[in-house]
Amino acid sequence: MFTEEQIPELLAQLTLEEKCSLLSGSDFWHTQPVERLGIPALMVSDGPHGLRKQAEGADEMGLEESVPATCFPTAAALASTWDVTLLTEIGRALAEEAKAQGVGVILGPGVNLKRSPLCGRNFEYFSEDPLLAGELAAALAAGIQSGGVGTSVKHFAANNQETDRMRTNARIDERTLREIYLSIFERIIERARPATLMCSYNRINDVYSSENRWLLTEVLREEWGFDGLVMTDWGAVHDRVAGVAAGLDLEMPSSHGWNDRLVAEAVRTGALDESDLDRSVARVLRLVSRHHRETPEEHLDLGAHHELAREAASRSAVLLKNEGAALPLPGLGDVVVIGEMARTPRYQGAGSSQVNPTRLDNALDALRRRHPGLPFEPGYPLPDSPAAAFPAGELLRRAQEAAAGRTVLLFLGLPAADESEGYDRQHISLPAGHVDLLRAVRRVANRVIVLLSNGAAVETASWQDDADAIMELWLPGQGGGEAVARLVTGEDSPAAGWRKPFLRGWSSTPHNSISRVKQVRCVTGKGFSSDTAGSRNSGTDRVTPSDTVWPTPPSSSAICGLRWLRSPPKRRWARWFSPLRSPSPTPEAEAVSQSPSSISGIRSPRWAALPGNYEVSGIWNWGRRKAPTLRSR
Repeated sequence: MFTEEQIPELLAQLTLEEKCSLLSGSDFWHTQPVERLGIPALMVSDGPHGLRKQAEGADEMGLEESVPATCFPTAAALASTWDVTLLTEIGRALAEEAKAQGVGVILGPGVNLKRSPLCGRNFEYFSEDPLLAGELAAALAAGIQSGGVGTSVKHFAANNQETDRMRTNARIDERTLREIYLSIFERIIERARPATLMCSYNRINDVYSSENRWLLTEVLREEWGFDGLVMTDWGAVHDRVAGVAAGLDLEMPSSHGWNDRLVAEAVRTGALDESDLDRSVARVLRLVSRHHRETPEEHLDLGAHHELAREAASRSAVLLKNEGAALPLPGLGDVVVIGEMARTPRYQGAGSSQVNPTRLDNALDALRRRHPGLPFEPGYPLPDSPAAAFPAGELLRRAQEAAAGRTVLLFLGLPAADESEGYDRQHISLPAGHVDLLRAVRRVANRVIVLLSNGAAVETASWQDDADAIMELWLPGQGGGEAVARLVTGEDSPAAGWRKPFLRGWSSTPHNSISRVKQVRCVTGKGFSSDTAGSRNSGTDRVTPSDTVWPTPPSSSAICGLRWLRSPPKRRWARWFSPLRSPSPTPEAEAVSQSPSSISGIRSPRWAALPGNYEVSGIWNWGRRKAPTLRSR
């Protein structure tokens, strides 16, 4: 195996064709080796929240044939912890599992801004706030790289929707691009020095990211000092020669030699300077020298990783509503569990981040370990679940009968088909069958506690009054089932802080829709604006903390995460980029937060039943005086 000091010597020995071959993969997951010079292939793998290494002999995109790996909560969940130390610990665990499988670079984390709640991949991204997303992603990347495994921070840049993602043209003025969309990447490069960045599919102001010299060279390398490698998202190359000239180093996956020949011909004819080629080859060789693994490491404690996943799931949960101190439960004697997601959990997203877990907890089994014989009704079917064999009407009737006079733990959420890589959501509502189940149960139950499993924001206004308590679990990973049991029984306390706005309705969003044409108009330099279909809020002033208007936004607003700025003659959306700051609690909430806890080990503020609608209690974070801040334990 060669060292970094030998790279200049290797460059001198490589033929033109060999140099060009190094700039594309040898297959779907490996770089190109050059055996005569002792240059090995480096393996990369999906893995933002769990490794997705393909098993030997599996098809390239086989999602069910990856080797078992710990499935941690998705980024949407982890962002609610506001805990950089936890993210670093998870990063170290991911690195250990990567080394055990001979993987040199993990393709993650994904850090794109959540511009719209409709984005099908929002579960894989951290936040709509560049500061929070940047700090947490930097911690995760630093944890991975501390174990000697490289990261590929993605997707660079302005890749904020899945619909038509290969052709979208994001038109963004430079101030907005730098302050909102690029600042996440800049912060990660400064904090974590990732091994690679992955460029996105889309165009930015008419130029594809994979051949955008201003983005890949002038900003990334000359201004920010990035010294790593830039690779493509899989299939993101449009003009390989232009990409090399712009600063794109590695094309993935293999083009089977086609683009290699185009690059070689461009060098021969003078259309591409060979110094540009050599620069990219040197970056590939540097990546291989730093992160190639001769032999997999065998020391791996999957039990400890599962416990870390469970802890992360508990710390990611957000208590949205808790009227009458419905949670935590004093016991499980009068409880019935309803909702197929308690038995068939929705614990991760779909697409390239889908993990084959080493084990999988479900909430029903975890609760029954505490109270054997706990009654259960599925209430609704899910694809490939045991309940799918029964008519929906019969499931609803049986659930309502079981709920009569009891405390109901009601598991609701978004089915896997509702949000995924590759397409965007059409709405932000829970499935109609889930809402119908809630209303049917509410009519007969003593109390109803809703436990949500979803990767992105959902509309709540139409059903929140039918629940005594609501807890957001996000997509909690393989340890989510045990985490839920600990949370509802008071063994654990929900420690998360609100970091993502939930809209009262789709009309509340500061823009109109996901674009279904090739051009997207994003935000202006001075305010949060619309996309292709709508107008531009181009005159808003820059917002400072003193501009925040409290206590309660108008009924058409988001719950939190976006501040209202009074700007006559109409209100406009705006953001200021610092961790959320809460208003002072009302006297009633203060009294609750100071009341003694009846359960040992549970701090009262986290289980406080706050007055008013749960949107405000979500902002207050269960009665605490201050909003969550990024913290280390």
